[in-house]
Order: sequence, then structure tokens, then C-alpha cells
Amino acid sequence: MTVEDWAEIRRLHRVEGMAIKAIGRRLGVSRNAVRRALARDAPPKYERPAKGSLVDEVEPAIRGLLASCPSMPATVIAQRIGWAHSLTILKDRVRVLRPYYLPPDPASRTTYEPGHRLQCDLWFPPVDVPLGAGQVGSPPVLVMVAGYSRMMFALMLPSRQAPDLIAGHWALLTSMGAVARELVWDNEAAVGSWRAGQPKLTADFEAFRGVLGIGVHQCRPRDPEAKGLVERANGYLETSFLPGRTFTSPEDFNAQLAEWLELANRRKHRPLGCRPLDRWTTDRDAMLALPPVAPQLGWRERVRLPRDHYVRLGSNDYSVDPVAVGRFVDVLADLRQVTVRLGSRVVAVHERCWARWQTITDPAHRVAALAMSTAAAHRPPTPPTDEVEQRDLSTYDAAFGLTEVA
Repeated sequence: MTVEDWAEIRRLHRVEGMAIKAIGRRLGVSRNAVRRALARDAPPKYERPAKGSLVDEVEPAIRGLLASCPSMPATVIAQRIGWAHSLTILKDRVRVLRPYYLPPDPASRTTYEPGHRLQCDLWFPPVDVPLGAGQVGSPPVLVMVAGYSRMMFALMLPSRQAPDLIAGHWALLTSMGAVARELVWDNEAAVGSWRAGQPKLTADFEAFRGVLGIGVHQCRPRDPEAKGLVERANGYLETSFLPGRTFTSPEDFNAQLAEWLELANRRKHRPLGCRPLDRWTTDRDAMLALPPVAPQLGWRERVRLPRDHYVRLGSNDYSVDPVAVGRFVDVLADLRQVTVRLGSRVVAVHERCWARWQTITDPAHRVAALAMSTAAAHRPPTPPTDEVEQRDLSTYDAAFGLTEVA
């Protein structure tokens, strides 16, 4: 009997008051079928009796192995019990039985107090961004999400190395005007890692968080739930910000991203029941003030300028005024600019190049190098100032006792 027949029988009997015999004639079913339909309070459902499985016979052995080693792979279990049938049905049964022997690992729901945490992550957008010199790439985007307000902040960086990552932190924190009491990071190489079961920050990031006077929480390996807010923000950026957009440069990417973030932070957040912007003032007021003096940012290196008057940053070479050849210069670089100083004198300023393996030359440096090279080539040789006495070789033979002096 179908569900339609069952429902119609009950309607005819309860609404129209038809007798069982009349219902049977109307629908062409037996009176016993009508009685069974009226006796059922739930719709009929076809149920086929289980035939059993080949795994039923070896289930006690499987349970014994899982009791001794809950993480034992199904392939090893198959070897131990001498399983000669399909591995698929054995894996299905092991998948059902294993949770009964594993220790419980619940994920607790995290609550956030105002100003307490900023979750951080690097997002690599699946899009080609022109980097210059005919190159395209997908540079990392530093994403921060405030725990209490869910405000999102993001900025594309030239690289994921510590100098650029720390400079990106400072740029976003400066735009916020404050810093949370704790940053949440995973095991990003420039931030830190877990060693011997303990979290360990890199020296650069330890110094950075010391200047800020805050803590850094390093998530355990393979624990994405610990920073679920920023993980969801990465997905939101990928599905809401990227579609339909094209970019002409990293600067254009950051400009479009900043414009989109203003709109995104004004949209209602369903779990909060309000907009992140509505909570931001409370969140920011509970954060710590930024230090009055900025921490050491970007790339800093002291090198002796070689004769070709170029310095290397990353994989790119930048020209320097040849007047500094052979002397120590300080190479400073932030997210936008490369500066070279000879003491207090600036001997080179270049825009930061995002492409790789490029040579960036200032025309003034080329002209100065050619002039200095030409002057050196036409400089007259310097006459000798000291005369060296020429002695006869017999004098040395006598000194070593090889001949007798007459």
C-alpha cells in the first residue's frame, strides 16, 4: 500500500464517514487492507530485512584490535585478521567502530571579550596579480579578524618572510589605532613553530610582540578550529571579494580590497545579530594603545658596496650612487620603498619591486658610474716615490755561507 492510499483511506473514513466496505470498493482494495491502514498512525514504509555482512563474523576480532590500538589503520587490521575479501566493506565497518575506542576530542566554543584577541592568517588568493616585468603571481595577503567585533582587516604583502610580515602587522595595527592583548597564529614559519611539544616564536616576532607588550597564542599543529574566525574570513574573501575582479598591480589589489572591506564590515553578521562596525568601538576601546615609538620594521642590512654599485634585496638588485663603492652602507626597505644610506646621507631610493630576479637602475647612478670609470681610465700613472737598492746576488750567497767573501 502506498502512502497516498493510506492517507486517502483515513480521509474517507474520518472526514466522509465511509464504511470500511465502501472504502474498499472505492479504492479497489480489500477490507483487511483498509483495516490495517486505519490501524496505522504512521505512513507505511517499505523495510527490507538486513541480510548481514561478511564483516559480522570478524567484528569481535576488529573490536579487540581497536581496543588495544584505536588508531590502527584498516589495512593493518585486514592483515591481522587475514581478511581476503573486499577492503571497502571492512573499512566501512572500521570507520563505524573506531569512534567507540578513541578518546573523546570535543571542540569547545570560544567566547571573546572586547579587545582580547586578533586572529591572524596568510591567505593566498587564487588569482594572477601582475607584479611587473611581465610576471604574475599570487602574493600572500595578511588577514586579521577581531574576535569580539569580527572586524576584518587585510593587506597584500610582497612576501611571507618575517620583515614583510611584521611590517604588514604594523600597517594594519596602525589603521586600527590599537592592538589586541593577544594575537592568534598557526605555525607560520616567520612567526614560530612547535618544538618538542612546546610553542616557540622566532626571534624577530618575539622582539616585535615585546615592543607591543602583547602575547601571541600559537595554535597546535592541525588544529584549524582554534582560529576558525580568520579561516572563515579567508573563505569569505575568496567567494565574495574575488569573483569578477581583475587587478593591474598589488597596489590596485590593496586599493580594491580596502574599498570592499569597508562594505563587508558594514554587513550584518548573522551569529552576532548586528554589524561588525557596531561592535568595533567597544572592541577597540578595550585594546591596548600602540607604542609611541614604532618597532624596527622591514629589511635592514649593512653591507660593503661592491664595485658594480648594486645591493641585493630578496632576488632583486638595486643601484646605488657609486660614490659609496668600497664603503659600508645600510640597506633599509619597507613594503613600498628601498633606501640605501651612507651614514646619514641617502645614496639610493627605489620603489620596491614585487617581481623576481630584476635589476633596478637609477639613470643618475649609471651616469655617475660611467663618469667615474672614464676618469679612472685616463688618470696618469703615479710615479714611484721610493728607490730600492739593487744588490749583487753574491751578497746573499755570502749571507747564507755559500761562498767565502774575498
